[in-house]
Amino acid sequence: MTPHIGQRIAAQFDALSAQEQRVASFILDHFDDLAVYSAADLARLTGVSKSTVSRLFKRLGFENYRTVKTHARQLRNLGVPLVIDAKAMQEGSGALFQRHLQREQDNLQRCLGQLTHHSFAAMVEQLSSAQQLMVVGFRNSYPLALHFRQQLIQARGNVRLAPQPNQSLAEDIVDLTDQDIVVLFGFRRRPKAFAALVEALERSPASTLLIADPTAANFASQVTWFLEVPLESISAFDSYATANSLICLIANAVLHQRLAEGRERISAISDQYNELNELAAPIMSVNWDVSQ
Repeated sequence: MTPHIGQRIAAQFDALSAQEQRVASFILDHFDDLAVYSAADLARLTGVSKSTVSRLFKRLGFENYRTVKTHARQLRNLGVPLVIDAKAMQEGSGALFQRHLQREQDNLQRCLGQLTHHSFAAMVEQLSSAQQLMVVGFRNSYPLALHFRQQLIQARGNVRLAPQPNQSLAEDIVDLTDQDIVVLFGFRRRPKAFAALVEALERSPASTLLIADPTAANFASQVTWFLEVPLESISAFDSYATANSLICLIANAVLHQRLAEGRERISAISDQYNELNELAAPIMSVNWDVSQ
């Protein structure tokens, strides 16, 4: 990716004129509002002329302010938390809660719309019958990986999170077999090593399920299954509601794939909670009628 505007300013700051530095400093201090301001706004707020603002952007490699705003939107699409619409969180005729609800519904519809019953059922069957499941996630993907593992471990055994804190992945990958599945969460602003990890998993005998946002689509050909999850929200921060909903759907499907064993395991786990006194309140024993 080409350097973003903040990096360009940092590289050239000492060579800028005093007035250009004033505008540049303002941009750095209000980076997440960059797409909201106009060139006239920047000139007025920093006390310089519009020509100074135009000259600065040309020095930074932008043809005009329109290209700067496009650049800011591209950064947002890559996961940089930029406010594109300063009025996005104001409640008015747009009805804040309704707009938020609509965006979440749109995301979920787009995600579920890609699934077919046949392919989803085949994936779930393999997640249920695999010898072991290894769940991997970095940065924003880590909480999702942790939650997914926590759900699946109640339905079946041999579900582990990798890597462990302050550990590497090599030891985990080297033991993978064709009876195993890796569930990789790859949401945007991924670490540099992500592509190398996908390549390593592609070479391994295990199957790979990649759950990620649309920016990871270029990895789709290297994995067994790719589930695309939109993250759009009405403002700067990504929404992971659809990702968590998908986790719930898959975990429930795996449980129902092995319902008798899953019920027995849930009951045993509940008994262990009581024996170890791990939770704030005692867990009632769970006795399932597995004939249902």
